[in-house]
Amino acid sequence: MATTIWGKQAGPDRWELELLAGPGSRLSELRRAIGIFFEFIYGLRALHFVGPCVTVFGSARFSEDHPYYVLGRQTGSLLAQAGFTVMTGGGPGIMEAANRGAHEAGGRSIGCNIQLPTEQKPNPYVDRWLTFRHFYVRKVMLVKYSYAFVALPGGFGTMDEVFEALTLIQTGKISGFPVVLIGREFWEPLLNFMRTKFVAEGTIDRGDLERLILSDSPEEAVALIRETAMKEFGLQYARHPKRRWWLGE
Repeated sequence: MATTIWGKQAGPDRWELELLAGPGSRLSELRRAIGIFFEFIYGLRALHFVGPCVTVFGSARFSEDHPYYVLGRQTGSLLAQAGFTVMTGGGPGIMEAANRGAHEAGGRSIGCNIQLPTEQKPNPYVDRWLTFRHFYVRKVMLVKYSYAFVALPGGFGTMDEVFEALTLIQTGKISGFPVVLIGREFWEPLLNFMRTKFVAEGTIDRGDLERLILSDSPEEAVALIRETAMKEFGLQYARHPKRRWWLGE
């Protein structure tokens, strides 16, 4: 099911530009705040029944013959086989790969798309996708329903999402869910930088860095996620909650 929240599909978003350009009139600020509120409500209602998720992050720019795409597809398939709903940003590249793997394995596949001028069109392997206007609303949805986060190679957006999850865990805003980085060759230089700069300078604790799990194996990553979700967070195999017609579900 395709759902678009608050309108336009491409080009610079005047709403967003004006929102982030400093103070506006009281009325315009109120209108924007109400719009953001309704975008949150729609996302929360639309995703209420998706089940326990694992969110997969990664670049939109890898084609299906790229090794990272292959890793993403394997990861999505194994997550679905383990009983998780696979959630991504809903776009192409690694996001498509993870959704595709879940779809092909008969699992649930969800996309939280973002309205952008380029790159970000929903991929064909999602059972349900929503298109958000605001990055921060979208990121809340990607985090809220997940018991773990998997990151494959990516750019600014992927780094933003990974560090967002780590910051929320570090500050106790969410539980210490696993954060798995797949692609050792890609991620190792970043981890080395954090060891020699962040940890050495004391800007993070060594334990903060140890939250990151580095692997080249989707099988290893999914087994760890499944074990952690069940042992530490009490996740169990059970029937999905029933929809209530009188709540409009």
